[in-house]
Amino acid sequence: MNLSLVNRVKKAFSSFSEQKAYSLTDPTAFELFGVRPTYSGVNVSGQSALYVPAVLQAVRLISETIGSLPCKVYRETKDGKEAAKDHTAYRIVHKRANEWTGAGELRTVLTADALIHGNGFARVVRFEDGRPFELHRLKPGTVTILEDKLTSAPVYRVAEDAGTRDYPHTEILHVPSFLGTSPIAFGKEGIGLATILERHGAQFFGSGARPTGIISNDKPQGGEAGAQAVGNIRKSFREWLKGGSADPLILDAGWKYDAPAMTSTDAQFIENRTFQLSEIARIFGVPPHLIFDLNRATWGNAETMGASFLQLCLRPWLDRWQDAYATVLLTEDEQDVAYFEFVVDDLLRADAAARTANMSALVTNRIMTPNEVRAILNLPPLSGGDDLINPHTTSNAAPIPAPVKEPA
Repeated sequence: MNLSLVNRVKKAFSSFSEQKAYSLTDPTAFELFGVRPTYSGVNVSGQSALYVPAVLQAVRLISETIGSLPCKVYRETKDGKEAAKDHTAYRIVHKRANEWTGAGELRTVLTADALIHGNGFARVVRFEDGRPFELHRLKPGTVTILEDKLTSAPVYRVAEDAGTRDYPHTEILHVPSFLGTSPIAFGKEGIGLATILERHGAQFFGSGARPTGIISNDKPQGGEAGAQAVGNIRKSFREWLKGGSADPLILDAGWKYDAPAMTSTDAQFIENRTFQLSEIARIFGVPPHLIFDLNRATWGNAETMGASFLQLCLRPWLDRWQDAYATVLLTEDEQDVAYFEFVVDDLLRADAAARTANMSALVTNRIMTPNEVRAILNLPPLSGGDDLINPHTTSNAAPIPAPVKEPA
């Protein structure tokens, strides 16, 4: 039970002059504890929502992309910046978060925790001199966020084997989702509707939602003879279905067979499911084509939407990670000269022709050296490739000497 929940309960029961009985089915009772059931009646939680393929892809896309991006510690210098490889935090964020977890894997798991549960947490393990040594993930549900009454800084109460322990904000890596609430909790109605469509489709094609046919008789068929007649017709109908022949189905004694027609709602089933894909994409802020909704995707707008994925969806998450790293892995003095930064060049790569033209323009305009471009391509440096020159205006041939003037 977190602090906000405690305050709501105290506020609800502090006034004895206004006592009120709440039913367990009353929506007011759910709002008292900060939860609200869906109007569709579907129970949508963090884990159950992952059984909706679009939700699974959105969570996997964001968390795995953040985990795959390299993160480095940089130090400001008079000439610009340099990678602070001598800082202990460099190994934690760039290589290994701890002995059994890679840095990228920890980012993937904590981002998924934030997307599913609203927050991701990890505890900092330090050397004796206070330098960070490792990051250990804390499971969802074991951390409660409190608030220091004097400074208003967050205090993290962690459930451990020996009880609970309070940690200051400098000892717990905290990666929150928007407003500290999971997108699944905010978008539970849209996800719930998608769940209903998934279930209806499974039941429909499994012949659970609609019978394959209706066999009826206007004449009453009671008694043992009627039951035996129904059994015989059912047996004959099943054999006719298994046969797969083109022979007509013949029923006697007044029995009729009707095939149910598909209603307009059933005919729009695919359209409804497609719309829910766009709804889930809006919930997580990802372009629809990245959860494989390709109805409106073209070669032109897919590249533009890919750039918007970085700028509008991933950028806020990367900023939260950089702030969280700086809070727990850098001292106040180090924060003045050092900072964390993600390398997002891979997400900006276009096709081979566009990328080659872009790099050629960078070298031609003397923005990058040939060896810097070769480093991006993971190629070894060349001799003389560290000079900012325009290869189109520079020749490697020996200069032609000026003609010698003969004396008159």
